[in-house]
Amino acid sequence: MIEIILALCSLIMPGDTAELVFAGDAMQHQRQIDAARQPDGSLDYSSYFTAIEPYVSSADYAVVNLETPLGGAPYSGYPMFCAHDNYVTALTDAGFDLMLLANNHILDRRDRGLKRTVATLQSKGVPWTGVYRDRAQRDSIMPLIRDINGFKVAFLNYTYGTNGITRTTPVEIDYIDRRLIAEDVRKARENGAELIAACVHWGDEYRLLPNKAQKSLAAYLDSLGVEMIIGGHPHVIQPMTLSRSAHTGRPCLTVYSLGNLISAMRTTDTRGGALVRVTLGRDADGRAEIRSANYRMVFVESPQAKGDKFRLLPSESEDLHPAMRPQRDAFVRNARAIFDRHNLCVPLDTLPITDYHTDSSAQQP
Repeated sequence: MIEIILALCSLIMPGDTAELVFAGDAMQHQRQIDAARQPDGSLDYSSYFTAIEPYVSSADYAVVNLETPLGGAPYSGYPMFCAHDNYVTALTDAGFDLMLLANNHILDRRDRGLKRTVATLQSKGVPWTGVYRDRAQRDSIMPLIRDINGFKVAFLNYTYGTNGITRTTPVEIDYIDRRLIAEDVRKARENGAELIAACVHWGDEYRLLPNKAQKSLAAYLDSLGVEMIIGGHPHVIQPMTLSRSAHTGRPCLTVYSLGNLISAMRTTDTRGGALVRVTLGRDADGRAEIRSANYRMVFVESPQAKGDKFRLLPSESEDLHPAMRPQRDAFVRNARAIFDRHNLCVPLDTLPITDYHTDSSAQQP
């Protein structure tokens, strides 16, 4: 009976929902830089995300891990990343609203690169979280709470490390520290956050299943009442679960890894990733909660001829160079094997991506 009442309420009050999209690691390897370079020396990323823009833009709020500093020229790929400012423009043009910066590559251009990244995003009016110019800036931003269709959602971001590079100035980086996380969660609730998304850079690279440390930290975040636990760093997908928290009794979504959003990596499982879409609603008492979650996969088409660009495509796209179809099929086969076996209540979104529009209320998966 309660389920029927809730369903009727959702029809009567369709506006009392919100949709979030979370994406994986936005990488910038040297091959991507080379392919983006124009004859005049500028870098053009305009074709990167066109194919997924309807899906990302249709969300009420979209989040991506920017796994490269914006350190200024010269630009470089692995192992010390540095992307052109236009890269962020391409991400925001695709509909991404929030950049996650707490990852192991944020100090690739040392403190100066971190500060320039923050300053560039600030100048562009692009929100970010996870790193800060100094403690005062962190205190002025944290907790980062956004009003999304009437839902007050806090976004937290932490990394396991920064590849052994340490800060030399008072920049702030949110490393994984349980006491820090607990304090951030407490402050977020005190400042009115109804729901909390903790985005964590963790895990073993190239492993399709989470390790014990990931599971332990996920359990800790759940015990703090965090409703959305979103992981990155392994550069491959890992399982997703949506279940009732043993601590709060409320729905809790755990995504261990979304894999790569876009990169120039070439092994089968690194050639793509997943996007997860989270629908928020309210229960019979008006409390905000996760109503549902689903995922879809994306695949990176690398240049096949001189002048070609990198493109991010829905994994089911027919607009894919024939030479890349075997790699796409292998990526999808491996990812689906993990998701089908280990996912809990987070199904595949089969709605054609062209059916998504910027007005998210016009569509439902």
